[in-house]
Amino acid sequence: MAPLPGAELVQRPLQLYRYLLRCCQQLPTKGIQEHYKHAVRQSFRVHSDDDNPERIQQIIKRAIEDADWIMNKYKKQN
Repeated sequence: MAPLPGAELVQRPLQLYRYLLRCCQQLPTKGIQEHYKHAVRQSFRVHSDDDNPERIQQIIKRAIEDADWIMNKYKKQN
């Protein structure tokens, strides 16, 4: 189960970035949203020099899985 519709359409880093920021908007409080937005930005800075297409696809897949886990975590708490 993907956190938001459209996860299967994410193919490029910019699409992933936008997708993850939209996921952050769904989180319950402003503080939690800001925390994860910061984490998304930091991760993109760290990986900005990756140019291996296979590695980029691995990162995208893992980021979507992590977003799914986070969204489910906060969904269960409410």
